[in-house]
Amino acid sequence: MGTSKYKRVLLKLSGESFCKPGGFGIDGQALASIAERIAEITKMGLQVAVVVGAGNFLRGEHFSQASQIPRNTADYMGMLTTIINACALQETLEKLGQETRVLSAIDVPALCETFIRRRAIRHLERGRITILAGGTGNPFFTTDTCAALRASELDVELLIKATKVKGVYNDDPKKNPNAVLFEELSYDQVLSQNLRIMDHSAISLCRDNKIPIIVLNIFEKGNIAKALSGEKVGTKIIAKRG
Repeated sequence: MGTSKYKRVLLKLSGESFCKPGGFGIDGQALASIAERIAEITKMGLQVAVVVGAGNFLRGEHFSQASQIPRNTADYMGMLTTIINACALQETLEKLGQETRVLSAIDVPALCETFIRRRAIRHLERGRITILAGGTGNPFFTTDTCAALRASELDVELLIKATKVKGVYNDDPKKNPNAVLFEELSYDQVLSQNLRIMDHSAISLCRDNKIPIIVLNIFEKGNIAKALSGEKVGTKIIAKRG
């Protein structure tokens, strides 16, 4: 295990990473695989925050469109679902001997702590993996935007967007075998080319706060460690040079 060039990082996990491809809910094997990768990188001596999505259970916008549930309520339902994922990840990490805390933007005192910036920083400084659940606590914002917001609040040096693909492509690699993987992009290129790896508000927040983003495949062993060591992996999104 190498040495990290960063002190504090934030890992954004999609809800889909908690289940098998096309599946629903939480798959124990997928969950254990993610937990093992997160626990491994703490050995590199860095502070790790994690933001979890809820796509393995419910996406507020899609659910609202497919039902008679108003978008506000559907989004809050999605935020509650992130707490389910966060608690599952916490328990799995602690079975691996890694001290972990869950902080939520929505108060659920029976399960987790309330998100307070200073409290989150204290947990990070004490070497605890800090899982940030409940989204931003407001409807109409994605968990990608939550990740960018928390990264900005917690003075994170790198945001890793963990996916099931190698990085950002010029087309959908599942539909187009000739899709080209970008090694590096600027924030403005992502916005101008409408590359849908994260929503525009998340990209803009990272740009304004000078937080680099690396998009990579979390299920390829060693990928996160390579990114943290400064090796080229996935797609890096940074300010335009020159």
